[in-house]
Amino acid sequence: MKAAEYRLNKLNSVDNVIGLFGLEHFLMSKQFKTALVLVLGIFVGISASITGNVFATKDSESVGLPLDQLRNFSDIFSRIKSDYVEDVEDKTLLENAIKGMLTGLDPHSTYLNPDEYKELRIGTSGQFGGLGIQVGMEDGFVKVISPIDDTPAFYAGVKAGDLIIRLDDQSVKGMTLNSAVKIMRGEPGSDIKLTIIREGENKPLVIGVTRDIIKVKSVKNRMLDPGYGYVRVSNFQSKTPRDLLQAINDLKKEYGDELKGLVLDLRNNPGGVLNAAADVSDLFINKGKLVYTEGRIENSHFEFNAKPGDILNGAPIVVLINGGSASASEIVAGALQDHNRAVVMGSKSFGKGSVQTIQELRSGGAVKITTARYFTPSGRSIQGEGITPDILLDKFTVTETKKEPISRIKESDLGGHISNPDKTDEEIQKEAQAKADSEKNKKVLASDDYQLHEALVLLKGLTILSHKS
Repeated sequence: MKAAEYRLNKLNSVDNVIGLFGLEHFLMSKQFKTALVLVLGIFVGISASITGNVFATKDSESVGLPLDQLRNFSDIFSRIKSDYVEDVEDKTLLENAIKGMLTGLDPHSTYLNPDEYKELRIGTSGQFGGLGIQVGMEDGFVKVISPIDDTPAFYAGVKAGDLIIRLDDQSVKGMTLNSAVKIMRGEPGSDIKLTIIREGENKPLVIGVTRDIIKVKSVKNRMLDPGYGYVRVSNFQSKTPRDLLQAINDLKKEYGDELKGLVLDLRNNPGGVLNAAADVSDLFINKGKLVYTEGRIENSHFEFNAKPGDILNGAPIVVLINGGSASASEIVAGALQDHNRAVVMGSKSFGKGSVQTIQELRSGGAVKITTARYFTPSGRSIQGEGITPDILLDKFTVTETKKEPISRIKESDLGGHISNPDKTDEEIQKEAQAKADSEKNKKVLASDDYQLHEALVLLKGLTILSHKS
């Protein structure tokens, strides 16, 4: 079980080729000739020991070695060595072959040579000079899954869904993702130009970004209205569940009582550690399955279940998601949705429902390979589908309408109106001031973040309804 936990902890950490080499090239060396004969002998020996007639049936073909494909590989290798316009080292050709084998599987599986693996470890160490974006590959270009809050890319205006086609004056077409990330990472204070294709724009955008030390604070909180809390989780680190628990307790202290409701904002959250996503879900769910994974190997099967306890004691929750919400954030949204513990609002999430493990190689490099899919408590696979919100709500810009030249007259404005026996004049004045403050806050919230404004409105309605039932 510990091995499984170790592997699954590698979710979005950021996520054996024996070839028959070119005969003409290797026959030039007696050493290589001997090695080739030995390899062939081992291959044939193993194949023969599996079955008396390896290629007698279709089933045995799947067990035996794909000799036709290996001959094809050998032929191509030989042609490159003899005919390519420039001399290419064997090491480079073999690394490219390995990379192609992995990248052809899915966008998240890849080979990391020792230098690239070192870069990955630097990227997950907590501090490094960079831009602050979570990226993947799409059609040969770098796709922004999400900008990270309060980072250079975030402030420069990079958005989820952007396709990066150039880094400074260098095209990313043909680059590996690791090579592109290495270029984007650099000395704090240095500049880089990103050429971006964005949906809705009729020409590429050029955005200048100044690299900085990336320090990610994964949890932020504030009070939206008395009793109605807001928590923003920007990514899932190992300490996120603890920080979220502290953030909610701080909101309770500020209010002086149990919260009436909570908005959990997972928009543009690119994911992170699987265990952290399960623990965050567990804060709000009393019992039952939170998430489970399935794959071909034994260690890829894992299940997280809730422990008793709900930090909000059943108070309503609204979860905000969008197209930049991926992986671990989709796990949380899916778990809360399946348990009917929250209303999910916003737009459809990214749809990354796979688990990657990173395995070190004897060469000093590593292989990152997709080993499992994860599923929500009800058995839904998020892979390629994402989480569909209960309430679909696009992002809008709201402008205030012109005020009426004369405000409407109310009963309380009439001279000599009789008093309300249930309230004193002081109580009426305090209520009026609180209402005015609330209206002012609503206007600011609606113009700055319409989706969050609507989430608060929904949360208040759910609170009223829960008190009536």
